[in-house]
Amino acid sequence: MPAGPTTHTTDVLIIGWGLAGLVAAAEAVSAGKRVTIVDQEARSNLGGQAWWSFGGLFFIDSPEQRRLGIKDSLELARQDWFGNAAFDRAEDLWPRRWAEAYLQFAHEEKRSWLRQRGVGFFPIVGWAERGGYTAIGPGNSVPRFHITWGTGPGLVAPFQAAVEAGESAGRVTILPRHKVTALTTGAGAVTGAEGDVLAPSGAARGMATSREVVSGFSISAGATIVASGGIGGNHDLVRRWWPERLGTPPATMLTGVPAYVDGSMQAVTEATGARLINGDRMWHYVEGVQNWDPVWPDHGIRILPGPSSVWLDATGTRLPVPLFPGFDTLGTLAYLRSTGHDHSWFVLSQKIIEKEFTLSGSEQNPDLTGRDVRLLAKSRLGKGASEPVQAFMDHGADFVVRDTLDELIAGMKALPGGDVLDADRVRLEVESRDREIDNDFTKDAQIAMLRSARAFRGDRLIRTASPHRILDPGSGPLIAVKLHVLTRKSLGGIETDLSARALGANGEPVPGLYAAGEASGFGGGGVHGYRALEGTFVGGCLFSGRTAGRAAAAAI
Repeated sequence: MPAGPTTHTTDVLIIGWGLAGLVAAAEAVSAGKRVTIVDQEARSNLGGQAWWSFGGLFFIDSPEQRRLGIKDSLELARQDWFGNAAFDRAEDLWPRRWAEAYLQFAHEEKRSWLRQRGVGFFPIVGWAERGGYTAIGPGNSVPRFHITWGTGPGLVAPFQAAVEAGESAGRVTILPRHKVTALTTGAGAVTGAEGDVLAPSGAARGMATSREVVSGFSISAGATIVASGGIGGNHDLVRRWWPERLGTPPATMLTGVPAYVDGSMQAVTEATGARLINGDRMWHYVEGVQNWDPVWPDHGIRILPGPSSVWLDATGTRLPVPLFPGFDTLGTLAYLRSTGHDHSWFVLSQKIIEKEFTLSGSEQNPDLTGRDVRLLAKSRLGKGASEPVQAFMDHGADFVVRDTLDELIAGMKALPGGDVLDADRVRLEVESRDREIDNDFTKDAQIAMLRSARAFRGDRLIRTASPHRILDPGSGPLIAVKLHVLTRKSLGGIETDLSARALGANGEPVPGLYAAGEASGFGGGGVHGYRALEGTFVGGCLFSGRTAGRAAAAAI
């Protein structure tokens, strides 16, 4: 039988120790407040989902961009952000305001604020979400994806260090395996939280843990910040909120986040009077592959592709313009959901995979995560695929490697779902594409775009293979990759004002309650609108966590 509850008192209570929670805690401690952090997982998961991330950050007119000849500006970034977001609801009042504030942060203070904390950046800027529509449509007009030197762990580290220093000084209390089941109230304000203490767990980072209850707890706080993340690990919630505009939800999906990203705090927060908005806005990837060495259930890894692979639907038909690899994530997702199948295919050559394939996640990029310059030069500039990519080629269930097109197609058809593949159509698409390579000019929009990409030095150096025939024996062997939908981010959440105060149905702040990170749609209840520009997820955690920590501390 569970033991009786233990009680705690603190100035600021933070629910969730992901990046937003750690940043909020660091800010509150620096303001002289006592902070208590609770999380339902073991302490091995400190840093949350951000620890697993690639650490990509969105900056505007950075020194890294300027050194590469990229001409960026706040005006161009605003054009891209609002063209992407397509805000069109009354509920978008605060998300719009958060977007304006975040753009200013990304243009002015964000980089220097991180540099002061020892965070560095890889000198080559990536070009994610290229769009391919008009100037005011979705996509980044210029490369803005800055990779943290050290990836996600390198981004988490300074804030974790600040929190642990506060813990050593007696200013911070960290309570693992504490699952909040309710927010407490008094005199019309949120006064803390209560919940279950779960059985201790020695599970490694990311692994699923039990929900055995051993006792209860309650915490009284002057201010409470919900920083509990999104819903990507809970497929039932993903399907419940799946919007009609993206078609029917897949029958099978891979999971791009640990199981604890379960959305459990949404209902708890709403029950206290906070308003949840834009729940139907979400961000899932279509380049997911089964992890051959999984950590959590249905663990998928996203391929960060360059622009050269031929993208085919499940039947072997090439995707329409401009749905090329790396151009429009949600546009591609919506199109593929209309095909009636849960998977699609990349077809490419060895020359393409060794130049263009990067796998998302800190653990899949040991060179960048480990700040290993020698390994970086070998893996990014040397001959052959990087070791993590090669491991997927050797062991991954979704990879087919063959010497001839006929053999490749046979291998594709042998995988689950491969029976719907039309071999003649695959052959037509690949051979027709190859005929377009012989001239510097072409009617094939993808070939024209990859030639355009190579005009950017960063792409030419490490990201985009020189145009070639996929069926050229000298570029082989041939490779096919079966792709799945991979759950990842919630773009909606708890509505907040520019002080990160949670708002109620009447539009007024819920006293004592704040929200940050993915739980708040990365700010305001949906700072991204319908689409994200990449590099803005961990950046949104930084900005909203900083805002919430400062505001909560100031209010006490």
